[in-house]
Formats: sequence, C-alpha cells, structure tokens
Amino acid sequence: MNFQTEQLRTFLAVLEHGTFDAAAGALHVSASAVSQRIKAMEQAAGQVLLQRTTPIQATVPGAVVHRLARQLRQLEADAAAELGVAGASSAPIPVAVNADSLATWFIDALAAVPAGSGLTFEVLREDEQHSAGLLRSGEVMAAVTAAPDPVQGCSVVPLGALRYRAVASAAFLRLWFPGGFSAGKLGDAPTIQFDRSDTLQSHFLASVTGGSPAGRQHFIPDTFQFAAAVRAGLGWGLMPQAHCAGGLRDGSLVELVPGRVTAVPLYWQRWKIRSAALDLLSAAVRTAAAAALS
Repeated sequence: MNFQTEQLRTFLAVLEHGTFDAAAGALHVSASAVSQRIKAMEQAAGQVLLQRTTPIQATVPGAVVHRLARQLRQLEADAAAELGVAGASSAPIPVAVNADSLATWFIDALAAVPAGSGLTFEVLREDEQHSAGLLRSGEVMAAVTAAPDPVQGCSVVPLGALRYRAVASAAFLRLWFPGGFSAGKLGDAPTIQFDRSDTLQSHFLASVTGGSPAGRQHFIPDTFQFAAAVRAGLGWGLMPQAHCAGGLRDGSLVELVPGRVTAVPLYWQRWKIRSAALDLLSAAVRTAAAAALS
C-alpha cells in the first residue's frame, strides 16, 4: 500500500475542511480531483476511510491514515525549519489538555516554548480520562492524559499528580450542616459537577461515605466558573488546590475533610516520531509540570 504525498494532503484537507468542495477550494483543485484521490486511497487500503457525512469524518481505519497524514505534515514542517526554507510555516500542533491543567499550569508550558521556534498550538479541551481517544483518532499529536499505558504509536512519561481538595463555602456548610459537618449527610447536599463525565465528586463521596450523590447536581463546564459556583454556595465540589488555597486561608471556603487530598496522576503522551517541534513542546511540558504538580 503506497499513499502518495498528494493524496495524504488531500485526505487531511477533507477532514479539516469538512467537505470535498471546501477541501478542493483550499487545495486549488477541482472537487472531482479530490474525490478521485480519496477513492484511489480507499482502493489501495481495501476499505472505506471516510464517512460521507456532514462534516466528513474518518472511519476507524481512516483514523490511522489521518494520523499518518498529520505526521507527514509535521515532518515536512520540521525539515523545512531545519533547512531554513524562507516563508516555511507549519500548522498549529494539536494538543488535548484537561480543563484543570489548562487553568493551572499548561499555559506556562506553552509560554516556555522558545519564541524563536515559530510554533503555534491548537489546544483541544478534553477530560484526562478521554483524551487518549483523540490520540488514537489522529486528531491530536500529544495529550495530557490519565492513561499510563501508551496509545499505539505513542510514547508516555509521567508528569505528576494534580491535587484537589473537597470544599464548600462557609455559608453552604452553615445551611446544609447546621450542627456541624457530617459525612453521612454529604450525599444529600447539592454537588457541583464539571460535566456528565466528571467522576471526581462521585469517587470522593464513595471513598468517604461509600455512597453516591443523591442530592441536586449542578453542571458547570468551566474551571473558573466551577470555582465561582462553589464559592457562591451552589454546592460542594473538588477544586484544584491552587484555586482553593486562598479561600481556605481567608475562611470563605471550608475543607469538608481537613487534610484529605485527592491526587489525579497525569501523563504526557505524544506521537513517537522524530520531531523537533514535538521535542520542544514535550520538554516545556515536563518542566512546567515538574514545577506545578506533586
């Protein structure tokens, strides 16, 4: 099976632009030429690579080709940079990062990448429990993930653990626990969840009481607004230690189980290709994580 460079570029354009017509416009060729290149690739692979939906999506075999196409583009960009090709530019490096890392330490990692490298980044916010799936599909080249086992074709290094504390506002504690905090009553109190895939609060409650949330649940899919909801007394929740430390000091927040820390181990997975760009990003990520994570 031999895919031509032209075919892989076309395949990538179709997925990035969503339709054959849009890809044709970006490539300055006819839609018929795009269609013919994709059909030739599918014939060579012996299977359907693209779902003709709106927008067009990769099939499971197509995800493998998607990853290959992105790797080729990155290698070409790295080579152009090393050769000093005038006007050479690279597409943004797509990276999957969980919201709490993005809000606490990951921007420091991006800022630590040498400005002279000319690299740009496209950050996809994804829960650390699910970001490995974006590596498999070829949508990202690297990810902060909770998965310690490397995705096929990737390498993995541990970054450390993001530390959380279960907190609530002082007013919330007075309202729901007028006689003082009781772990047995925690399941009936309103809870703040990040989204419907968030398991931090449920796991904490199970570890403390053996039960699951039975009270009202609010879903706030933004790290800073999640913290604002806890401070406003809408419910209790687990906040990154960096975001609740000030409130614990001034008394506006109260720790439900003093000294109880929930640590979420994080890992850095990246494509296992020789890429100067990915090497620079990975080094910056490891340095920033070492300074911020336990």
